[in-house]
Amino acid sequence: MVQQTVKLASGYEMPIVGFGLWKVPKETAADTVYNAIKAGYRLFDGAYDYQNEKEAGEGIRRAISEGLVKRNDIFVTTKLWNNYHSREHAVPMAKAQNEAWGLGYIDLFLIHFPCALEYVDPEKKRYPGWWVEDGKTVKPAKVPIRETWSAMEALVDTGIARSIGVSNFQAQLLYDVLTYAKHPLSSLQIEHHPYLVQPSLIRMAQEHDIVVTAYSSFGPQSFLELPPAFRERAGEVALLFDAEPIKRAADKHKVTPAQVLLRWATQRNISVIPKSNNPARLAQNLDVLSFDLYQEEIDAISALDRGLRFNDPGHYLPEHPLFIFA
Repeated sequence: MVQQTVKLASGYEMPIVGFGLWKVPKETAADTVYNAIKAGYRLFDGAYDYQNEKEAGEGIRRAISEGLVKRNDIFVTTKLWNNYHSREHAVPMAKAQNEAWGLGYIDLFLIHFPCALEYVDPEKKRYPGWWVEDGKTVKPAKVPIRETWSAMEALVDTGIARSIGVSNFQAQLLYDVLTYAKHPLSSLQIEHHPYLVQPSLIRMAQEHDIVVTAYSSFGPQSFLELPPAFRERAGEVALLFDAEPIKRAADKHKVTPAQVLLRWATQRNISVIPKSNNPARLAQNLDVLSFDLYQEEIDAISALDRGLRFNDPGHYLPEHPLFIFA
């Protein structure tokens, strides 16, 4: 039987293939999500940082109201942004995010990055991003991860979230959280593609029953449309769609290079969250469990590894870099 879900340490099942909401315009997010549900998607990966939670929730509620799905058919992931790491601010922000989605609860709540920034009132500045008002300065805050994790556990205790986890964490911090976690650390979301394989981190997480979700599965393709500082590294390397091992596997299995990249992850028990606004590609990205790559194909794709990270605030915040991956 084809594996459709992964089991979280919290006991809940999460679809292994989902739809990522990063870069989905809020103006079209409701329709995009609604159409993705019609195409078969059940996992939606969002974040406060994406600024489309309310609209994504509207799309899900529309599908529920029309009887296409029930609430428990849908799995929603969202994330706590860096300005709200303190317990004082994390819980109210999570409540506000849950209300924005309008679905009663969040299936999986993640700490978006392991770095706290100074608090910004969301009512006064709707989208804080990394910078303060000047658009250049980054101001870290002295909030330990243990405090933030405690606030995440409070979300489970109060029913706001069913499962909790982290994003963009490295092994050292995972070990740290595991020493004091009362609720399971259910998931780790990381940048993962053949240019950034991170095999030791993935092994460590999976050995501790932490489900790994890959973002930016297509590597540089995800970053080319971003502002210059964010796309600089992506513009310096060949697209993964053109890499010989990926093209060769696509030809062999009569699928697209994108499907090969997604299967390369899911076959190793890694969840994926690709995005597309194209109906044909929507269906293709979801159909990545109907074929198996040969081990030599997986190995050849993994051998493309360059340790090349595109989502790196140590690189794209040049005046105030945050070296969280150093």
